[in-house]
Amino acid sequence: MKLTTLMMGAAATMALATAAQAERGADGQVDILYSQAVSTMNGYMSGGTKDIEVGSMVLEPLAGFDEKGNIFPRLAAEIPSRENGGISEDMTSITWKIKPDLKWSDGTDFTAEDVKFTADYCMHPEGGCAQLSRYEGVKTVEVVDPLTVKVTFEGPQPNPFSAFVGATSPILQKAQFQNCLGTAASTCTEQNTKPIGTGPFRVTDFKVNDVVMLEANPNYRDPAKPAFATAMVKGGGDAESATRAVMETGEFDYAWNTQVNPEVQEQMKAGGKGEFIVDFGTLVERIELNQTDPSSDLPADERSTTKHPHPFLSDPKVRKALSMALDRQALVDIGYGDAGRPSCDLVPAPEMYAAKNDSCFKQDIEGAKKLLDEAGWVPGADGIREKDGKKMKILFQTSVNPVRQEFQSIIKQWWSEIGIETELKQVDGSVFFGADAGSPDTLQKFYADVQMYANNFDGTDPQPYLAQWTCEKAPSPANQWQGENYNRYCDPAYDEKVKQMVVEIDPAKRAQLAKDLNNMITVESNVTLPLIDRGRFSAKSNTLGGVIMNVWDTEMWNVQDWTRVK
Repeated sequence: MKLTTLMMGAAATMALATAAQAERGADGQVDILYSQAVSTMNGYMSGGTKDIEVGSMVLEPLAGFDEKGNIFPRLAAEIPSRENGGISEDMTSITWKIKPDLKWSDGTDFTAEDVKFTADYCMHPEGGCAQLSRYEGVKTVEVVDPLTVKVTFEGPQPNPFSAFVGATSPILQKAQFQNCLGTAASTCTEQNTKPIGTGPFRVTDFKVNDVVMLEANPNYRDPAKPAFATAMVKGGGDAESATRAVMETGEFDYAWNTQVNPEVQEQMKAGGKGEFIVDFGTLVERIELNQTDPSSDLPADERSTTKHPHPFLSDPKVRKALSMALDRQALVDIGYGDAGRPSCDLVPAPEMYAAKNDSCFKQDIEGAKKLLDEAGWVPGADGIREKDGKKMKILFQTSVNPVRQEFQSIIKQWWSEIGIETELKQVDGSVFFGADAGSPDTLQKFYADVQMYANNFDGTDPQPYLAQWTCEKAPSPANQWQGENYNRYCDPAYDEKVKQMVVEIDPAKRAQLAKDLNNMITVESNVTLPLIDRGRFSAKSNTLGGVIMNVWDTEMWNVQDWTRVK
């Protein structure tokens, strides 16, 4: 009898413990560290991954991608298909059904009007939407009823899961953002930093390029989630100190993008406070070559715009020479070890879309010199190449990061060997990847000759990503410097292939178009120089549970499931 009582008591205790774990906010606060501080919570106003990542804790799309790249419903009741009637037989439209009884964090109803408004917001011709490529090929977005929205495309759309799918295409609340259309978008500070969302958290305080404080959304659709009552996202510093704060001191629970070299990684593992989590997807470290003139001698509204071609980087032989001078395997060994591999491609995955070029793997200093000679750039008395009185001098910018600074130094040396003088510039990551249209140091403005960074795309279809390099998406004063085509590449043939890919239904032909587009901007034109296929690499505390690395969406994709391990 006593044994039975004890067993019943133990079972009750376990049930109570389980109930406590399932209670919203029961695990206190989670502390997250981004070495690149957040500039905005509205990813439509920023191309910075850190802004999209943290913004996804608040703003959600209709559907997302899981850790295997599979699409799953978030705000949608189900994933549309031809079988359930959600995708039309001719593939020219997709109809989304929204989950009933969804609430915004302010307690108001989420409806199809919010979805339609979001499309109007991003597709506004004067809005400068940083994620416009997600809406490529969209003709109309119509409200069928309060819980149904229909997206009609300009033609058959083999990839209908672009608009409203993934963290780069979340839904904005119409009531909050209705006065932020077009040129007003960047002026809506309150809305952009404290958006009302449907995600597991809502913003309580926002300090630009510093810290975001959040609390559990009281109207989140799962009453037992999130487990954390509050969250702090601290920004700034550098990747190494951020990594240390998790792996050695235990001050933080999670550090994003722990880009430190292999030797430092091994030292930090010995701290015993945390572990690294890594997986490969589509993240590629690259160098972008500005196709426009960034000279400060030009008027402010003409620098790095298509009004003025770059004096020497617009020459394909020069671009090719810069690529040939690089030793990509050496960069992998220096900065990434097993977390990186050399790449000549911007789209290294999924397998069916990967071109698998290897022509850039072999460094060829002498070949690079010969190309520059052929282009008419010859060494002057000081060894620096010149032509028509113009010296070949490059301003090379990137974000503050120990690995990137190592890369800058060695790349500067390689380029000096072929007669190019290189000045190095480092910009705080919060600013470099930020959304301030008034800053001269953002990657969108590109007031330099070359710049280095990495990004990737949502999901497993590269169409929206490759569409970023079309002519119309070049950042400029006209779109508040929010375009996605940072190097101002413009080729009508490329734009035409993007249009073909948008409507191509045959999987094999579609895959070939992706490879063709990849090749046009990399191995053929060399306007973008891929360096390393990087694994996503972050650090988590041993006391943080529920974390699953996701290379197809954001790393915060399942933050509602994070818990404190007792």
